[in-house]
Amino acid sequence: MFQYTEFFGIFEAMKLTAQILLNPTKEQADLLFSTMKTANAACGFVSDMAWESRHFNKFGLRKLAYYTVRERFGLSAQLAIQQIFKVANAYKLDKETKRTFRPLGSIAYDSRILSYKTKNKTVSIWTMEGRQTIPYLVGQHHAAILAYQQGESDLVYKKGRFYLLATCEVPEEDSEPFVDVLGVDLGIVNIATDSDGDTFSGSRVEQVRQWYSGRKQVLQSVGTKSAKRRLKQLSGREAKFRSDTNHRISKKLVSKAKDTNRAIVLEDLSGIRKRTTVKKAQRAKHHSWSFHQLRSFVHYKAQRNGVQVMLVNPAYTSRTCSVCSHCEKANRKSQSEFLCKSCGHNVNADLNAAFNIRRLGLSSYQPMVSTGIFGQGQAPRL
Repeated sequence: MFQYTEFFGIFEAMKLTAQILLNPTKEQADLLFSTMKTANAACGFVSDMAWESRHFNKFGLRKLAYYTVRERFGLSAQLAIQQIFKVANAYKLDKETKRTFRPLGSIAYDSRILSYKTKNKTVSIWTMEGRQTIPYLVGQHHAAILAYQQGESDLVYKKGRFYLLATCEVPEEDSEPFVDVLGVDLGIVNIATDSDGDTFSGSRVEQVRQWYSGRKQVLQSVGTKSAKRRLKQLSGREAKFRSDTNHRISKKLVSKAKDTNRAIVLEDLSGIRKRTTVKKAQRAKHHSWSFHQLRSFVHYKAQRNGVQVMLVNPAYTSRTCSVCSHCEKANRKSQSEFLCKSCGHNVNADLNAAFNIRRLGLSSYQPMVSTGIFGQGQAPRL
């Protein structure tokens, strides 16, 4: 009935993105604007060349456009190459549509044209008028991973502010031997329910979604300049709230697993939106379900803390009795109630699913018990 899907072990390093806010002077901001506009104009020029010559390979494009771009736009050698590669990457998926580039689209820097001074919280960044030293602001979490910055950083302009999104290769803790697993059921009404019985309700997230949805509808119907300005201010706030909620939930789950020497078992919900249908009234709620984000947050926090994670097939976990294993659609009386038609077991439906997910995770590991993967060679209890 159940099928094990995939195990995520712990690797040597993982890539995370540190977000830092630049704090330029008016003159420095003008230089950043000028650099972004020039770089994206160069992308448009290279795109024209690629389209006309039908050269889309990045090495062929570099040979074709490099010297012309440098001479025409005055970019540094490395920034010119970055724009050529940006165009080539844009054509990778589709060579039948000509690519255009926004004047303030993001541009990539590498260590030859950008460097971080983490002690002083400044960056040295190339502009059209040479290098500029610009102070930055960064939160505690992003400051910690910025110490492992490697590779490229993207200069982004968003809502009147300049950001650098820095790629960081953060070393992971060695995975700890575990003695049990923590099953986690993901949902909409309850965002997550674990096999310990702890539930993370989605009611507040739904309230916020409905408020923003209603507010946006009112402002869009008004259509005045002030209404449009307010719409712009509201943009992204719901997503930020949802992201913050997922961060808090994932942190609690990983912390619990680490403190009790357990692995985490999650459902593999890939493609669930395509596989399931919902009533029209429920579509907005269903499509705002950010389970993939929550799962990714759990993964990277688990990797940083040496906690192992695996995914299992979610099929029938919601309609199978966690006591007698009887599987029947009628077992699920409602969204919140599970009542087994065979043995009469009555429990919260999400908690029942979490028990099944835990059992599935344990069953998947039984062949590995002899290797000592659980620590002292003993099997965890089912």
